[in-house]
Amino acid sequence: MAAATSGSDVIAIFGCPWESGGLRNSAVVAHRGDIVAVRHKSLLPTYDVFDERRYFVPETSPRLVEVGGLTLAVTVCEDLWNEPGMLHSGNDPMAADSYSYGLDPVSLLSGADLMVNLSASPFHHGKARLRRHLVQAQAVQARAPLVYCNQVGGNDELVFDGGSLVADARGRILAELKCFRDEVVIVETEGPEIEPSGAEPAFEADVLEALTLGVRDYAARCGFKQALVGLSGGIDSALVLAIAVRALGAENCLAVGMPGPFSSAGSVDDARALAATLGVRFELVPITDVVRQYEGALRDLFSSRTRDATEENLQARARGAILMAISNKLGHLVLTTGNKSELSVGYCTLYGDMCGGLAVISDVFKTDVYRLSRHLNRDGVVIPLATVEKPPSAELAPDQTDQDSLPPYPVLDAILRLYVEQHLGIEDIVAAGFDAEVVQRVVGLIVRSEHKRAQAAPGLRVSPRAFGTGRRVPVAQRWR
Repeated sequence: MAAATSGSDVIAIFGCPWESGGLRNSAVVAHRGDIVAVRHKSLLPTYDVFDERRYFVPETSPRLVEVGGLTLAVTVCEDLWNEPGMLHSGNDPMAADSYSYGLDPVSLLSGADLMVNLSASPFHHGKARLRRHLVQAQAVQARAPLVYCNQVGGNDELVFDGGSLVADARGRILAELKCFRDEVVIVETEGPEIEPSGAEPAFEADVLEALTLGVRDYAARCGFKQALVGLSGGIDSALVLAIAVRALGAENCLAVGMPGPFSSAGSVDDARALAATLGVRFELVPITDVVRQYEGALRDLFSSRTRDATEENLQARARGAILMAISNKLGHLVLTTGNKSELSVGYCTLYGDMCGGLAVISDVFKTDVYRLSRHLNRDGVVIPLATVEKPPSAELAPDQTDQDSLPPYPVLDAILRLYVEQHLGIEDIVAAGFDAEVVQRVVGLIVRSEHKRAQAAPGLRVSPRAFGTGRRVPVAQRWR
């Protein structure tokens, strides 16, 4: 990287690990073919999805860099986030209340001609506006133009959305780059102020872009070129297939319908219609005989027991086995189709519909699945209207709907947002106007389902609080 700067006056700043009294998270400054300075990250976040203290040693005495006739203040990501009144993690209520640093790198790097921040700030909806305010405030504090360069791409559950910014010393936005794509621009740091986008991007478009980028990069970085989706005719799998097509192309997606004993003809028709609209190959692998074989093999062992969810789950597990067999044979990445509402309350089957390599919408509540699906249909029907309008059902029993065993999704999702994302307790949720018995039941389901989430495929994070590395709860919970 340093060698690439030879023969020009370009000053390149890039990140890498650096050994200096321990491993550091560092920014390297290169000019005319040489490394002229290395500056280390001071603020090492250890909350939510961040775990930097486990790996890196912090810089306690940040210094300026003199290069090419300029004085630079070089910072790395979190070094900007010690601004009073700003939430340290972007929108993390836990961090905002309990986490603070005793060092403010920006205040210690005064006197620079330019401040540069190398950032890998993960996406969640609502973060772009927060970053804009942060960059403006820190440029004013530094009394220098500030270049905020944010990573673009997916890395496991995290999506980095770019949206890099440049502000002048008065906090005026001089450049605002696009989100979810690489972009190279030249910015005059004494140029005119631009009209910033101001309003947050629409939720639907923002989240769809993030999920698309997350699927594309996860597949590419894991060596997959093609994806496989079990297409039920329901809205969740329909949305996942549509996102897969956006990410990988219709020619690289395979949809498999697996009708069981209680699947309706309409569901199969809806699945087939969606695949045709998207231009995706569709295969039908009925599972009724497979399920009957399972039941027959277990008949004697279960003969004295009443039929219950065990038999229902055999259908999901038959489907999971078929999808994994196709994946093994064809080398396709299986995308699971469960949403955040289901994963929260355990309305999913281990080794069944949870089988797969990436949980695309596991951070999208059911009510938001409908929002995203309607958004996809805004210019013409992509997801069949019957799929969007029919009552949600796993079709595990005759005339079954999700609401036979769950509160209505608008109620369920509202409670889940308060408990999972905002960390409110039961009493506070009830005080917000929800029925106490329903809240108790929902929270009980969440707590009892931790073992399922511990075994779930990694899911793409699009909210301030997703299941995964940012939420660590023990599976063994005798205290509950």
